[in-house]
Amino acid sequence: MRILVQKFGGTSVAGEEGRQGLARKVLEARERGLSPVVVISAMGRPPQPYATDTLLGLVSSWREWQDPRELDMLMACGEILSSVVISHFLRSLGLPSRAFSGAEAGILTEGPFGEARVAALDPRPLQASLEAGEIPVVAGFQGACSGLGVATLGRGGSDTTAVALGAGLGAEAVEIYTDVEGVMTADPRQVPEARVLPAITLLEMGEMANEGSRVLHPRAVAMAEAHRVPLVVRSTFSDAPGTRILDRPLGTTELVTGIVTVGGLCRVCIDLREAQELAAARSHVFEKLAGAGLSLDLINVLARRLYFLLREEDLRGGAQDLLKVLGHPSEVRRGCAKISVVGQGMRGVPGVMLRIHRALQDGGVELIHSTDSHITISCVVPEDHLARAAGALHREFGLHLEEGGSS
Repeated sequence: MRILVQKFGGTSVAGEEGRQGLARKVLEARERGLSPVVVISAMGRPPQPYATDTLLGLVSSWREWQDPRELDMLMACGEILSSVVISHFLRSLGLPSRAFSGAEAGILTEGPFGEARVAALDPRPLQASLEAGEIPVVAGFQGACSGLGVATLGRGGSDTTAVALGAGLGAEAVEIYTDVEGVMTADPRQVPEARVLPAITLLEMGEMANEGSRVLHPRAVAMAEAHRVPLVVRSTFSDAPGTRILDRPLGTTELVTGIVTVGGLCRVCIDLREAQELAAARSHVFEKLAGAGLSLDLINVLARRLYFLLREEDLRGGAQDLLKVLGHPSEVRRGCAKISVVGQGMRGVPGVMLRIHRALQDGGVELIHSTDSHITISCVVPEDHLARAAGALHREFGLHLEEGGSS
Protein backbone atom coordinates (compact mmCIF):
# COMPACT_ATOMS: atom_id res chain seq x y z
CA MET A 1 0.00 0.00 0.00
CA ARG A 2 1.37 3.41 -1.06
CA ILE A 3 0.54 5.87 1.72
CA LEU A 4 0.54 9.66 1.44
CA VAL A 5 0.05 11.88 4.51
CA GLN A 6 -1.67 15.18 3.71
CA LYS A 7 -1.81 17.85 6.40
CA PHE A 8 -4.21 20.78 6.03
CA GLY A 9 -3.97 24.00 8.06
CA GLY A 10 -6.77 25.94 9.68
CA THR A 11 -7.54 28.14 6.66
CA SER A 12 -7.97 24.98 4.56
CA VAL A 13 -10.80 23.63 6.70
CA ALA A 14 -12.60 26.76 7.92
CA GLY A 15 -14.58 27.59 4.78
CA GLU A 16 -16.19 26.02 1.76
CA GLU A 17 -13.42 27.03 -0.66
CA GLY A 18 -10.77 25.45 1.55
CA ARG A 19 -12.76 22.25 2.06
CA GLN A 20 -13.32 21.92 -1.68
CA GLY A 21 -9.59 22.39 -2.24
CA LEU A 22 -8.87 19.75 0.40
CA ALA A 23 -11.22 17.30 -1.31
CA ARG A 24 -9.52 17.90 -4.68
CA LYS A 25 -6.09 17.12 -3.20
CA VAL A 26 -7.41 13.92 -1.58
CA LEU A 27 -9.06 12.81 -4.84
CA GLU A 28 -5.89 13.55 -6.80
CA ALA A 29 -3.90 11.37 -4.42
CA ARG A 30 -6.34 8.48 -4.83
CA GLU A 31 -6.27 8.86 -8.61
CA ARG A 32 -2.47 8.48 -8.45
CA GLY A 33 -2.94 5.14 -6.69
CA LEU A 34 -2.07 6.50 -3.23
CA SER A 35 -3.86 5.90 0.05
CA PRO A 36 -4.19 9.31 1.76
CA VAL A 37 -4.10 9.88 5.50
CA VAL A 38 -5.41 13.37 6.29
CA VAL A 39 -4.16 15.41 9.27
CA ILE A 40 -6.24 18.42 10.30
CA SER A 41 -5.61 21.62 12.25
CA ALA A 42 -8.22 23.59 14.18
CA MET A 43 -10.62 25.56 12.01
CA GLY A 44 -9.67 29.10 11.16
CA ARG A 45 -7.99 31.83 13.15
CA PRO A 46 -9.21 34.08 15.96
CA PRO A 47 -11.87 35.33 16.41
CA GLN A 48 -13.41 32.35 14.60
CA PRO A 49 -15.11 30.22 17.27
CA TYR A 50 -13.06 27.01 17.04
CA ALA A 51 -9.57 28.46 16.60
CA THR A 52 -7.15 27.46 19.35
CA ASP A 53 -6.73 30.99 20.74
CA THR A 54 -10.50 31.46 20.75
CA LEU A 55 -10.90 28.30 22.82
CA LEU A 56 -8.21 29.48 25.24
CA GLY A 57 -10.12 32.74 25.55
CA LEU A 58 -12.93 30.85 27.25
CA VAL A 59 -10.79 30.57 30.38
CA SER A 60 -8.47 33.56 29.94
CA SER A 61 -10.14 35.56 32.73
CA TRP A 62 -9.16 32.83 35.23
CA ARG A 63 -5.47 32.81 34.35
CA GLU A 64 -4.43 32.45 38.01
CA TRP A 65 -6.35 29.16 38.28
CA GLN A 66 -5.43 27.65 34.93
CA ASP A 67 -4.24 24.05 34.90
CA PRO A 68 -1.93 22.85 32.07
CA ARG A 69 -3.61 19.45 31.81
CA GLU A 70 -7.03 21.03 31.47
CA LEU A 71 -5.77 23.61 28.98
CA ASP A 72 -4.57 20.73 26.79
CA MET A 73 -8.01 19.14 27.08
CA LEU A 74 -9.51 22.41 25.89
CA MET A 75 -7.06 23.06 23.06
CA ALA A 76 -7.35 19.51 21.71
CA CYS A 77 -11.05 20.14 21.06
CA GLY A 78 -10.31 22.38 18.07
CA GLU A 79 -8.58 19.68 16.04
CA ILE A 80 -11.09 17.01 17.07
CA LEU A 81 -13.94 19.22 15.84
CA SER A 82 -12.09 19.73 12.55
CA SER A 83 -11.50 16.01 12.06
CA VAL A 84 -15.19 15.22 12.54
CA VAL A 85 -16.29 18.01 10.19
CA ILE A 86 -13.88 16.97 7.43
CA SER A 87 -14.72 13.29 7.82
CA HIS A 88 -18.42 14.10 7.38
CA PHE A 89 -17.61 16.36 4.43
CA LEU A 90 -15.61 13.66 2.64
CA ARG A 91 -18.35 11.09 3.16
CA SER A 92 -20.86 13.54 1.66
CA LEU A 93 -18.75 13.41 -1.51
CA GLY A 94 -18.82 9.62 -1.59
CA LEU A 95 -15.37 9.19 -0.04
CA PRO A 96 -15.38 6.72 2.88
CA SER A 97 -13.61 8.26 5.86
CA ARG A 98 -13.25 8.01 9.61
CA ALA A 99 -12.25 10.65 12.16
CA PHE A 100 -9.55 9.86 14.73
CA SER A 101 -8.34 11.81 17.72
CA GLY A 102 -4.57 11.78 18.15
CA ALA A 103 -4.88 9.11 20.82
CA GLU A 104 -7.16 6.96 18.65
CA ALA A 105 -4.61 7.25 15.83
CA GLY A 106 -2.00 5.62 18.08
CA ILE A 107 0.07 8.70 18.92
CA LEU A 108 1.73 8.48 22.34
CA THR A 109 3.36 11.53 23.89
CA GLU A 110 5.83 12.40 26.62
CA GLY A 111 6.95 15.63 28.22
CA PRO A 112 5.11 18.64 29.62
CA PHE A 113 1.54 19.57 28.79
CA GLY A 114 1.39 22.18 26.06
CA GLU A 115 4.83 21.20 24.70
CA ALA A 116 4.70 17.40 24.62
CA ARG A 117 6.76 15.33 22.18
CA VAL A 118 5.75 12.34 20.11
CA ALA A 119 7.24 9.35 21.94
CA ALA A 120 5.82 6.47 19.89
CA LEU A 121 3.24 5.57 17.29
CA ASP A 122 1.09 2.45 17.13
CA PRO A 123 0.26 2.29 13.39
CA ARG A 124 -2.36 -0.46 13.67
CA PRO A 125 -5.51 1.71 14.03
CA LEU A 126 -4.73 3.71 10.90
CA GLN A 127 -3.52 0.66 8.97
CA ALA A 128 -6.82 -1.08 9.72
CA SER A 129 -8.75 1.96 8.51
CA LEU A 130 -6.71 2.12 5.30
CA GLU A 131 -7.15 -1.60 4.66
CA ALA A 132 -10.91 -1.11 5.02
CA GLY A 133 -10.74 1.40 2.16
CA GLU A 134 -11.25 4.44 4.38
CA ILE A 135 -9.53 7.81 4.46
CA PRO A 136 -8.39 8.37 8.06
CA VAL A 137 -8.87 11.98 9.17
CA VAL A 138 -6.60 12.57 12.16
CA ALA A 139 -6.81 15.44 14.64
CA GLY A 140 -3.36 17.02 14.66
CA PHE A 141 -1.47 18.71 17.50
CA GLN A 142 -2.20 16.02 20.11
CA GLY A 143 -1.66 12.52 21.43
CA ALA A 144 -2.27 10.27 24.40
CA CYS A 145 -0.38 11.08 27.57
CA SER A 146 0.06 7.88 29.58
CA GLY A 147 -2.47 7.77 32.39
CA LEU A 148 -3.32 11.46 32.09
CA GLY A 149 -5.47 11.81 29.00
CA VAL A 150 -4.51 14.14 26.16
CA ALA A 151 -1.38 16.25 25.68
CA THR A 152 -0.76 18.81 22.94
CA LEU A 153 2.43 19.20 20.92
CA GLY A 154 2.92 22.97 21.01
CA ARG A 155 1.96 25.58 18.44
CA GLY A 156 2.30 24.24 14.91
CA GLY A 157 2.14 20.72 16.32
CA SER A 158 -0.12 19.43 13.53
CA ASP A 159 2.95 19.53 11.26
CA THR A 160 4.70 17.27 13.77
CA THR A 161 1.69 14.93 13.82
CA ALA A 162 1.85 14.62 10.03
CA VAL A 163 5.58 13.85 9.96
CA ALA A 164 5.23 11.35 12.83
CA LEU A 165 2.48 9.53 10.93
CA GLY A 166 4.54 9.65 7.75
CA ALA A 167 7.47 8.03 9.54
CA GLY A 168 5.40 5.47 11.43
CA LEU A 169 3.33 4.41 8.42
CA GLY A 170 6.22 4.37 5.95
CA ALA A 171 4.53 7.01 3.78
CA GLU A 172 5.95 7.92 0.40
CA ALA A 173 5.76 11.59 1.36
CA VAL A 174 4.14 14.12 3.65
CA GLU A 175 2.40 17.05 1.97
CA ILE A 176 1.85 20.18 4.08
CA TYR A 177 -1.02 22.26 2.68
CA THR A 178 -1.43 25.91 3.60
CA ASP A 179 -2.69 29.19 2.14
CA VAL A 180 0.60 30.02 0.37
CA GLU A 181 2.05 28.24 -2.64
CA GLY A 182 5.20 27.05 -0.92
CA VAL A 183 8.24 28.24 1.01
CA MET A 184 9.06 31.77 -0.12
CA THR A 185 12.32 33.68 -0.29
CA ALA A 186 10.86 36.28 2.11
CA ASP A 187 7.57 37.43 3.56
CA PRO A 188 5.67 38.82 0.53
CA ARG A 189 3.93 41.35 2.77
CA GLN A 190 7.33 42.98 3.26
CA VAL A 191 8.98 42.04 -0.03
CA PRO A 192 6.50 42.02 -2.93
CA GLU A 193 9.18 40.49 -5.19
CA ALA A 194 9.48 37.40 -2.99
CA ARG A 195 9.07 34.14 -4.91
CA VAL A 196 8.31 30.52 -4.15
CA LEU A 197 11.33 28.26 -3.86
CA PRO A 198 11.00 25.07 -5.94
CA ALA A 199 13.23 23.25 -3.44
CA ILE A 200 15.06 23.82 -0.17
CA THR A 201 17.17 21.55 2.01
CA LEU A 202 16.00 20.22 5.36
CA LEU A 203 18.97 21.97 6.95
CA GLU A 204 17.91 25.34 5.54
CA MET A 205 14.23 24.75 6.32
CA GLY A 206 15.17 23.86 9.89
CA GLU A 207 17.16 27.06 10.24
CA MET A 208 14.32 29.14 8.81
CA ALA A 209 11.80 27.46 11.12
CA ASN A 210 13.99 28.01 14.17
CA GLU A 211 14.52 31.66 13.24
CA GLY A 212 10.78 32.29 13.12
CA SER A 213 9.38 31.18 9.75
CA ARG A 214 5.86 29.85 10.30
CA VAL A 215 5.66 27.64 7.22
CA LEU A 216 6.74 24.53 9.14
CA HIS A 217 7.19 23.76 12.82
CA PRO A 218 10.88 23.22 13.83
CA ARG A 219 10.10 19.87 15.49
CA ALA A 220 8.44 18.65 12.31
CA VAL A 221 11.53 19.50 10.27
CA ALA A 222 13.83 17.81 12.80
CA MET A 223 11.67 14.69 12.80
CA ALA A 224 11.59 14.60 9.00
CA GLU A 225 15.38 14.82 8.94
CA ALA A 226 15.79 12.10 11.57
CA HIS A 227 13.42 9.68 9.81
CA ARG A 228 14.18 10.73 6.23
CA VAL A 229 10.55 11.61 5.51
CA PRO A 230 10.12 13.44 2.16
CA LEU A 231 8.24 16.73 2.62
CA VAL A 232 6.39 19.01 0.21
CA VAL A 233 4.77 22.36 1.07
CA ARG A 234 1.84 23.23 -1.22
CA SER A 235 -1.25 25.43 -1.39
CA THR A 236 -4.74 24.07 -0.82
CA PHE A 237 -6.09 26.75 -3.15
CA SER A 238 -3.99 26.23 -6.29
CA ASP A 239 -2.35 23.55 -8.43
CA ALA A 240 1.14 25.02 -8.00
CA PRO A 241 3.79 22.32 -7.43
CA GLY A 242 4.94 23.89 -4.17
CA THR A 243 8.32 23.47 -2.50
CA ARG A 244 10.13 20.17 -2.10
CA ILE A 245 12.19 19.87 1.07
CA LEU A 246 15.23 17.72 0.36
CA ASP A 247 17.79 16.01 2.54
CA ARG A 248 20.61 17.32 0.33
CA PRO A 249 21.06 20.08 -2.26
CA LEU A 250 20.34 19.36 -5.90
CA GLY A 251 22.74 21.04 -8.30
CA THR A 252 24.38 24.36 -7.48
CA THR A 253 23.92 25.64 -3.94
CA GLU A 254 22.95 29.31 -3.84
CA LEU A 255 24.72 31.57 -1.38
CA VAL A 256 21.46 32.64 0.28
CA THR A 257 18.16 30.77 0.13
CA GLY A 258 15.75 32.89 2.12
CA ILE A 259 15.15 35.71 4.57
CA VAL A 260 13.11 35.33 7.76
CA THR A 261 11.68 38.29 9.66
CA VAL A 262 10.21 38.43 13.17
CA GLY A 263 8.80 41.57 14.79
CA GLY A 264 7.47 42.36 18.25
CA LEU A 265 10.82 42.01 20.03
CA CYS A 266 12.89 43.99 22.51
CA ARG A 267 16.65 43.92 23.02
CA VAL A 268 17.84 43.55 26.62
CA CYS A 269 21.30 44.41 27.92
CA ILE A 270 22.28 43.38 31.47
CA ASP A 271 25.36 45.09 32.88
CA LEU A 272 27.49 42.82 35.10
CA ARG A 273 30.44 45.16 35.60
CA GLU A 274 29.75 45.47 39.35
CA ALA A 275 29.35 41.70 39.91
CA GLN A 276 31.87 40.25 42.36
CA GLU A 277 31.70 36.69 40.94
CA LEU A 278 31.07 37.02 37.22
CA ALA A 279 30.31 33.36 36.44
CA ALA A 280 27.94 33.07 39.41
CA ALA A 281 26.19 36.32 38.38
CA ARG A 282 25.64 35.05 34.85
CA SER A 283 24.27 31.75 36.14
CA HIS A 284 21.95 33.60 38.51
CA VAL A 285 20.54 35.74 35.69
CA PHE A 286 19.96 32.80 33.36
CA GLU A 287 18.46 30.73 36.18
CA LYS A 288 15.94 33.44 37.07
CA LEU A 289 14.97 34.01 33.44
CA ALA A 290 14.55 30.29 32.81
CA GLY A 291 12.56 29.87 36.02
CA ALA A 292 10.15 32.54 34.77
CA GLY A 293 9.62 30.54 31.59
CA LEU A 294 11.16 33.20 29.36
CA SER A 295 12.52 32.17 25.98
CA LEU A 296 15.64 34.14 25.04
CA ASP A 297 16.87 34.65 21.50
CA LEU A 298 20.16 35.85 20.00
CA ILE A 299 21.99 35.48 23.31
CA ASN A 300 25.33 37.29 23.24
CA VAL A 301 27.66 36.88 26.25
CA LEU A 302 30.39 39.50 26.44
CA ALA A 303 32.99 39.99 29.15
CA ARG A 304 30.75 42.02 31.45
CA ARG A 305 27.46 42.27 29.57
CA LEU A 306 24.66 39.97 28.48
CA TYR A 307 22.55 40.74 25.44
CA PHE A 308 19.43 38.89 24.32
CA LEU A 309 16.04 39.33 22.71
CA LEU A 310 12.67 38.95 24.42
CA ARG A 311 9.20 39.13 22.96
CA GLU A 312 7.36 42.36 23.71
CA GLU A 313 4.46 40.35 25.12
CA ASP A 314 6.81 38.73 27.64
CA LEU A 315 7.98 42.17 28.71
CA ARG A 316 4.40 43.25 29.24
CA GLY A 317 3.68 39.98 31.02
CA GLY A 318 6.09 40.62 33.89
CA ALA A 319 9.60 40.21 32.50
CA GLN A 320 10.32 43.89 33.04
CA ASP A 321 9.59 43.55 36.75
CA LEU A 322 11.89 40.52 36.89
CA LEU A 323 14.72 42.46 35.27
CA LYS A 324 14.43 45.09 37.99
CA VAL A 325 14.97 42.58 40.81
CA LEU A 326 17.92 40.71 39.28
CA GLY A 327 20.34 42.98 41.12
CA HIS A 328 22.12 44.31 38.02
CA PRO A 329 21.52 47.39 35.88
CA SER A 330 19.61 46.58 32.71
CA GLU A 331 18.66 48.45 29.57
CA VAL A 332 15.67 47.52 27.41
CA ARG A 333 15.28 48.71 23.85
CA ARG A 334 11.75 48.21 22.61
CA GLY A 335 10.41 48.20 19.07
CA CYS A 336 12.99 45.77 17.70
CA ALA A 337 12.83 43.06 15.07
CA LYS A 338 15.04 40.20 13.90
CA ILE A 339 15.98 39.54 10.29
CA SER A 340 17.82 36.33 9.45
CA VAL A 341 19.64 35.52 6.22
CA VAL A 342 19.74 31.74 5.67
CA GLY A 343 21.70 29.78 3.08
CA GLN A 344 23.66 26.56 2.98
CA GLY A 345 25.92 28.12 0.36
CA MET A 346 27.32 30.76 2.75
CA ARG A 347 29.15 28.16 4.85
CA GLY A 348 32.82 29.16 4.87
CA VAL A 349 32.35 31.95 2.32
CA PRO A 350 34.07 35.21 3.29
CA GLY A 351 32.42 38.59 2.84
CA VAL A 352 28.78 37.68 3.49
CA MET A 353 28.54 39.85 6.60
CA LEU A 354 30.17 42.69 4.69
CA ARG A 355 27.45 42.50 2.04
CA ILE A 356 24.73 42.41 4.70
CA HIS A 357 26.20 45.41 6.50
CA ARG A 358 26.54 47.44 3.30
CA ALA A 359 23.04 46.56 2.11
CA LEU A 360 21.52 47.65 5.42
CA GLN A 361 23.66 50.79 5.52
CA ASP A 362 22.74 51.76 1.95
CA GLY A 363 19.08 51.10 2.78
CA GLY A 364 19.18 53.45 5.76
CA VAL A 365 18.64 50.60 8.24
CA GLU A 366 20.16 50.79 11.71
CA LEU A 367 21.99 47.58 12.67
CA ILE A 368 21.66 47.17 16.43
CA HIS A 369 23.58 43.92 16.73
CA SER A 370 24.07 40.60 14.99
CA THR A 371 24.98 36.97 15.53
CA ASP A 372 25.66 34.05 13.23
CA SER A 373 25.93 30.29 12.76
CA HIS A 374 27.38 28.33 9.85
CA ILE A 375 24.44 28.99 7.54
CA THR A 376 22.55 31.86 9.22
CA ILE A 377 23.32 35.48 10.02
CA SER A 378 20.72 37.22 12.17
CA CYS A 379 20.53 40.96 12.69
CA VAL A 380 18.54 43.07 15.14
CA VAL A 381 17.04 46.18 13.56
CA PRO A 382 14.34 48.70 14.52
CA GLU A 383 10.95 47.21 13.76
CA ASP A 384 9.95 50.21 11.66
CA HIS A 385 12.98 49.46 9.43
CA LEU A 386 12.08 45.79 8.96
CA ALA A 387 10.43 45.89 5.52
CA ARG A 388 13.19 48.17 4.24
CA ALA A 389 15.84 45.78 5.58
CA ALA A 390 14.14 42.72 4.08
CA GLY A 391 13.88 44.38 0.67
CA ALA A 392 17.51 45.52 0.75
CA LEU A 393 18.84 42.05 1.61
CA HIS A 394 16.51 40.36 -0.86
CA ARG A 395 17.94 42.53 -3.65
CA GLU A 396 21.54 42.23 -2.43
CA PHE A 397 21.52 38.45 -2.72
CA GLY A 398 19.50 38.29 -5.93
CA LEU A 399 16.58 36.41 -4.41
CA HIS A 400 14.12 38.16 -6.71
CA LEU A 401 15.70 36.41 -9.69
CA GLU A 402 13.98 33.23 -10.86
CA GLU A 403 17.17 31.18 -10.59
CA GLY A 404 18.52 32.95 -7.50
CA GLY A 405 22.16 33.95 -7.60
CA SER A 406 24.08 36.99 -6.49
CA SER A 407 23.64 40.50 -7.72
